[in-house]
Amino acid sequence: MKMFGRTVLAVSVLGVSLFSAINNCALANDKVLRVYNWSDYIAPNTVKQFEDETGITVVYDVFDSNETLEARLLAGKSGYDIVVPSNSFLAKQIKAGVYQPLDKSKMPNWKNLNPVLLKNAAASDPDNGYAFPYMWGSIGIGYNPEKVKQVLGKDAPINSWDLLFKPENAEKLKSCGISFLDSPTEMLPLALHYLGYPVNSQNPQQIAEAEALFMKIRPSVAYFHSSKYISDLANGNLCVAVGYSGDIYQAKARAVEAGDKVNVSYSIPKEGAGSFYDMVAIPRDAGNVEGAYKFMNFLMRPDVMAEITNSVGYSNANSAATPLVDESIRNDPGLYPQQEVMATLYAIPDMPIATQRLMTRGWTRVKLGK
Repeated sequence: MKMFGRTVLAVSVLGVSLFSAINNCALANDKVLRVYNWSDYIAPNTVKQFEDETGITVVYDVFDSNETLEARLLAGKSGYDIVVPSNSFLAKQIKAGVYQPLDKSKMPNWKNLNPVLLKNAAASDPDNGYAFPYMWGSIGIGYNPEKVKQVLGKDAPINSWDLLFKPENAEKLKSCGISFLDSPTEMLPLALHYLGYPVNSQNPQQIAEAEALFMKIRPSVAYFHSSKYISDLANGNLCVAVGYSGDIYQAKARAVEAGDKVNVSYSIPKEGAGSFYDMVAIPRDAGNVEGAYKFMNFLMRPDVMAEITNSVGYSNANSAATPLVDESIRNDPGLYPQQEVMATLYAIPDMPIATQRLMTRGWTRVKLGK
């Protein structure tokens, strides 16, 4: 899930203000489609291409967290025809009845989707009945090879979570900068996994141990943030950041474009890492359902999806699109992992509310360092 903070490429079409103006009068207009997606998560010309081909005007708004999307959906009358929740949030939203079941006969391009990834996504959406996977990725280690080597030597464990969770390593890396995502429902399961516990553990003692693991290295962490690390990795202000695969790729691309001679690499640790799927769904109160199906089918086209991946740096779930993806992306093992690495990835769990609250309280203590 690029769950908490995709950076903005400013691709909003028509904008939030126009959405507000037409929200009440255009709900039943089959020539207007309202899309709510993560920021920086579509190619610059995707929306225009759809508009040109269909004659449908797209109101394209962006959000930066699952919580923002969920609040609008659960309040009812969301005003959107297409939304893109992450899989762990999708599961509970399906239970809350906020989505329409899909009519796959209206999406002939469904055949292009990767069956393995559809199966993985089905853990949150049985039989893929309400959504399809748009982009997916892992949560691993972004790092500056030269700076890490300078601090820890040529044998630095860049392929292991030991790089950060061993206090002696974290203390040395403090000099060049460490960051983690600001996300208790992603970071604490990571610590649980490292400790050998189930990532979906609801055991308060195990969660407390995960919190304690972070507390041991807290003095060495520069900050917890879910997007700032992209620019800081790119300009050399950080040497290690735990982040989303696509974000690390964006940092790498920015560094190359800037010509600052900053190298950025990405590692999926050998112990395994979290994986997420951002899903495309139709809210139950959608005003233009037929337009939504047209847009979904459009997104399933190999040429369309490949161009999006080439623009945003996230792996897509479209098998037919893979040959069209830039070679530098599709051959990058961090973005398109080999099967043996795929087997080590775990899904971000959908935690009960009580466990989420417990994790949030613990994470607040971690960030405060007390």
